[in-house]
Amino acid sequence: VQLQAFGGGLVQTGGSLRLSCAAGRTSSNNAMGWFRQAPGKEREFVATISWNGGAPNYAESVKGRFTISRDRAKNTVYLQMNNLKPEDTAVYLCAKSRYASGGSEAGHYVSWGQGTQVTVSS
Repeated sequence: VQLQAFGGGLVQTGGSLRLSCAAGRTSSNNAMGWFRQAPGKEREFVATISWNGGAPNYAESVKGRFTISRDRAKNTVYLQMNNLKPEDTAVYLCAKSRYASGGSEAGHYVSWGQGTQVTVSS
């Protein structure tokens, strides 16, 4: 499965961005997730959503600011990011889980897309 993430960019503190991930038809029965990796840091979980769009789960650092959603008809997963902070700066990657329900561990995910850079200026 080839995953492609789009929508990154440069935004000021407090701004918003919407990331998209083209997941492909074979991902429709799988949970999907977003992770991020900042320079010199480990990859960290951001958000996940189950195969049918339910049970969204978020990292504490983004709760209340980020919203994950999916459009199964379009095979696309979204990450709406509001009230962005400089510490959100990272490469954001989407991933396909091996399960129908999502998890926060990278080991749950079997396919990873190329990331999209998000830079938040102070």
